[in-house]
Amino acid sequence: MNLSHLGVPVGPMIRVHGGFANRMYRLDTDDGSFAVKELNLVDRRWPYRIKDVLRFERAAFAAGIPMPEPISADHNTLVHRWVDGGKAEAPVSASYAFEIGEILARIHSLDVAWSDALIEEQASRDWAELAVQAAATGQPWAAELASQVETFLTIARFVDTCNRPGPVVLTHRDIQPWNLLAREGRPVVLDWELSGMLDLSGELGSTALSLAKGPGVDDIRPAIFRSVLDGYVAGGGTLPPPGPSWFAFIIGGWLGHTRWNILRCLAGVEASTGPDLALSHESVRDGVRGLPDLFCRLPDLEALLG
Repeated sequence: MNLSHLGVPVGPMIRVHGGFANRMYRLDTDDGSFAVKELNLVDRRWPYRIKDVLRFERAAFAAGIPMPEPISADHNTLVHRWVDGGKAEAPVSASYAFEIGEILARIHSLDVAWSDALIEEQASRDWAELAVQAAATGQPWAAELASQVETFLTIARFVDTCNRPGPVVLTHRDIQPWNLLAREGRPVVLDWELSGMLDLSGELGSTALSLAKGPGVDDIRPAIFRSVLDGYVAGGGTLPPPGPSWFAFIIGGWLGHTRWNILRCLAGVEASTGPDLALSHESVRDGVRGLPDLFCRLPDLEALLG
C-alpha cells in the first residue's frame, strides 16, 4: 500500500478485526487518523467499481450524509477519515431506525451518474455437490448442510423468480448493523464499496429487517421495522408496493455469502485477504442454521408491511 499521502505515521498500522469480506487497519499520522481497507481481490463474487463508488461516496458526503470522509481509492485500497463511535446493536432504537430511513431517502435523491443498470446474480444450484465435498473433507457443519440441501435449492428458486416491482435506485446496498456506528445515539454509515443499483423494495426490506431483529429471527420488532419506513417517507421517499420482493435481496445475499464462505472453508487454507478462516466457518454455520429459518418466516415478514 502506498499511503504517503496520508502524512507521516506516528505509530504502526493496526489491524481491526471483524470484517466479513475485507481487512481493515487503523493508521494514525501527523494529519489525523484513517481507516485503511485492504480489498479482497482473490475470490470476490463480483468486481469492485472503485471509481464509481468513490464518486458516489463523495456526493453523499458533500450532501451531509453522516459517514466517514472518503479520502482516496485505488485498485486494492480504500481510505477514509477515521470516525469513532460504538457498534450499532440491533434491534436499534426507534429514533435510530427512523433516522436511517431518512438517510436512505436522501441517498436515493442524489443525482450521481452510474454507468450500468442493475444486473442480478443468478443463485447457485450446486448445494448437493457442496454438501458432498463438505462431508469428504470433514467440515464440522457438513451434516447440517446436507440436511438443508433441498431447502437451499428452494431458496435459490425463490430468489431467481421473485418479481421485483421497482423502481431501481442507486444506493448503499448493505446498510446492516455491522456497517453502522452509533455516535451520540445517531447513525454513521460505513462500508460503501458494494454500492450500486438495486430494486427499492429490496433495499428497504433488507435494511429495516436487519435493524429490527436480534441475532436470530425470534426477536423481530415490528415497530422498529416500521420506523425505518416512516423515516423514509418523512425524508421524501415513496414506498413500493408490499410483497415478497422486500425480502428477496436479503435472502439472496445471505445465500450467496454462505456459499462463498463454504468455498473458502473447503479450500482449507488461511487466505491472505478477506475474512479469517475461523470467521468463514462461523458464517457458514450461521447461514446453514439461520437462512432456512428466515425463509420459512417469509409470510410473517410480509405481514410487517401491512
